[in-house]
Amino acid sequence: MLVATAPAEGHVNVIMHPVKELVRRGNTVTWYTGKVFQERVERTGARFSPIVSGFDYGGMTHDEAFPEHTGLTGVKGMIAVFRDVFLSTAPDQLRDLSTLAEELKPDVVVTDETTYAGGFLSELKGIPLVWMATSVYTLSSRNTAPFGMGLRPSSSVLGRLRNRTLKWTADHVIMRELRRAADRTRGQVGLPPIGAGAFENIVRMPSLYLLGTVPSFEYPRSDLLPQTRFVGPLTGAATDAFEPPAWWGDLTAYSRVVHLTQGTVANEPERLLRPAIRALSGLDALIVVTTGVPPEQLDLGPLPDNVRVERFVPYHQLLPHADLLVTNGGYGGVTAALTNGVPLVVASATEDKNEVGAHVGWSGAGLHLKSGDDLERRLRAAVQRVLREPSFRARAQALGEEYRAHDGPRRAAQLIEELAGGDGPDAAAPVRERPGRHA
Repeated sequence: MLVATAPAEGHVNVIMHPVKELVRRGNTVTWYTGKVFQERVERTGARFSPIVSGFDYGGMTHDEAFPEHTGLTGVKGMIAVFRDVFLSTAPDQLRDLSTLAEELKPDVVVTDETTYAGGFLSELKGIPLVWMATSVYTLSSRNTAPFGMGLRPSSSVLGRLRNRTLKWTADHVIMRELRRAADRTRGQVGLPPIGAGAFENIVRMPSLYLLGTVPSFEYPRSDLLPQTRFVGPLTGAATDAFEPPAWWGDLTAYSRVVHLTQGTVANEPERLLRPAIRALSGLDALIVVTTGVPPEQLDLGPLPDNVRVERFVPYHQLLPHADLLVTNGGYGGVTAALTNGVPLVVASATEDKNEVGAHVGWSGAGLHLKSGDDLERRLRAAVQRVLREPSFRARAQALGEEYRAHDGPRRAAQLIEELAGGDGPDAAAPVRERPGRHA
């Protein structure tokens, strides 16, 4: 099996446990990604293959790798990411993957949904393709607004009219630049245009689309891609040793614990960290901040007495103590919070995070704040509301029970093996799994 992922934390981490399970089950796996992830890949038992031809931005912050994106938010920021981070890097990555495919003769190619080089390889070589989702469902539907707008779903007559109108506007106006870039890139690698919607226009649909979530967190769609499977969170048992920081005992000294994180890539502190620290300074709670980079590289300003800052604390160690997660909407963090029954406040600005935040708000497990003025005041009010109103925690806990009823890595590995063995999903089979079932 050939695995290919973008050289970014959220894309590598989401696939680690399924790959480990595939290897445990006796499969030979080669994993292509950035050099900084070699040790992590080899710990799964997979053979590591580095990016050679393409731009390896692994280990960099987003602003370091793509300084031209600084300050971009909303749909413009999302388009820039899909165009420059995932699409423009694909032809060079395809050269590496084509060489690997000639050597390995893989039965299946497994990628995150934005490693477009894997999709191009699948089309050119006729190899079955698996998407292992690093975010919410990205494809268009008659029941939802286009991906990236952060709007709630609607299947009413007026809702479908709204969705259809917005889809035409997105495809022909807002996302026109991305569609044209996709056509040019496909031509560059010897593939014809697809002529579909913005996110369906880049690569052909996979043979299997594995969503690392549960049906209750995803919008209901009457036209869900038939190859979609809900497998639950793609996480496994914690194996890394953990040395608690010196302040760890403070977790029990406060009546409440709030975890604040901005992820590992989008590290402009004024987007979330500084406003949130100011907003939460007067809260009767311990605020645990993780920065993703050495904290001394960020100017967080004066730290109140109730704030503790670390580069990284494992979610499985911290979230069982937390009453709330404040985040920019990274999918892995949101999934970890819900798995632990922790409600959220999501303040999103870039990439797919607007959609992830919208799902949190729609699910009832937290509040979603879009980018805008006076973030500090809005954060303070949102945090106070989620901590005050029990419905948010109750909904997060209900979702947590559903998440924990699944063994995502095992189910993902099983479905991938079935596809590799020629027993892939029947396009006519039902795919909307019932809550609580092992999808």
